[in-house]
Amino acid sequence: MSKRIRNARTVTGTALALAVAAVLTACGGGEGAVSDAKTTETSQKSATSTTPVRNPLVATFDGGLYILDGESLEIAGTIALPGFNRVNPAGDDDHVIVSTDSGFRVLDAAGRSLTGITYQGAKPGHVVRHAGKTVLFTDGTGEVNVFDPADLSGGTKPEGRTYASAEAHHGVAIELSNGELLSTLGTEETRTGALVLDKDGKEITRNENCPGVHGEAAAKGEAVAVGCEDGVLLYKDGEFTKVDAPDDYGRIGNQAGSDASPVLLGDYKTDPDAELERPTRVSLIDTETAKLRLVDLGASYSFRSLGRGPHGEALVLGTDGTLRVIDPATGRVEKKITVVDEWREPLDWQQPRPTLFVRDHTAYVSEPGRRKLHAVDIESGEKLRSVTLPKSTNELSGVVPGH
Repeated sequence: MSKRIRNARTVTGTALALAVAAVLTACGGGEGAVSDAKTTETSQKSATSTTPVRNPLVATFDGGLYILDGESLEIAGTIALPGFNRVNPAGDDDHVIVSTDSGFRVLDAAGRSLTGITYQGAKPGHVVRHAGKTVLFTDGTGEVNVFDPADLSGGTKPEGRTYASAEAHHGVAIELSNGELLSTLGTEETRTGALVLDKDGKEITRNENCPGVHGEAAAKGEAVAVGCEDGVLLYKDGEFTKVDAPDDYGRIGNQAGSDASPVLLGDYKTDPDAELERPTRVSLIDTETAKLRLVDLGASYSFRSLGRGPHGEALVLGTDGTLRVIDPATGRVEKKITVVDEWREPLDWQQPRPTLFVRDHTAYVSEPGRRKLHAVDIESGEKLRSVTLPKSTNELSGVVPGH
């Protein structure tokens, strides 16, 4: 390997993980993470090593989880876990949140084992890390759980804050540095906007001008956006501001933020009747000016294609196999890095497709069709390492410390 993959030191506090992994926020085109399979698992630790896994990555496959060394990309452990599982950083050096059919479970990725910490409830959805807190939203109950991820190291469920939504819905919540909690509003049939509670649980304000509210991201200056079917709804300095899309239907359902940039990256869809729209444009939302810019990529992408680089770069993995590095201030595509073969997004959002996970200066990209996993240096464009895994993977995440 010609260059050492840098350790993760991304500040995931006032942004949704400079990578966001990505951000990725914890949802895609579906309405939650559920599975009909009964959950059983066995941890298969290395018989010869109890050394913690270095900067672990976690990839899901049909039947379980791979825990991988973040530098060598070698498999450090395998956990059997039937069903459709989703993975997100917990917010510390060791843990990853796993969404299972019965609720959220905490995986000690560094230690190669599932812990006994669970947040039970149907349809576990978004996992948000911000300002030193991790927030879980359970779609089937509308329950919000907030905790300090540093407390996971004790092996027991952390003390934290809870909030019960008025009605269960596919939602998301985020706690700000001043203790305010922003949480979405909706029912199983419709979603309308968001409200903000103070640190004592008293409602401060709300805005219901955000049809189909979905996903969130935080930018520099702690500006938070939730996506709408006609733009985004910003919350900043105690006030909501609507940023309208240029189209009557301009859905921004998945976003990625960075505390190095006031500009948020979002997807952008314009066909409400499409079975699956394959968009070729992304949105850039300036939270300082409340302006929205569209950037045409010349290739489509999926909800697992968005991320942010260490300096706030907007990253998009296209179906042409290219990772685009975009200047969020200008919308200019500054770099194109070929990473995987061309691919096509499947109709079923739970089916595997190439997935982007960003940590510090490294972009990790899965290639399920070839059972590959690649690590790429974002700044140089150099492919640092590629490995072939025993089984095709689906979701990809890892630890992202440094709240």
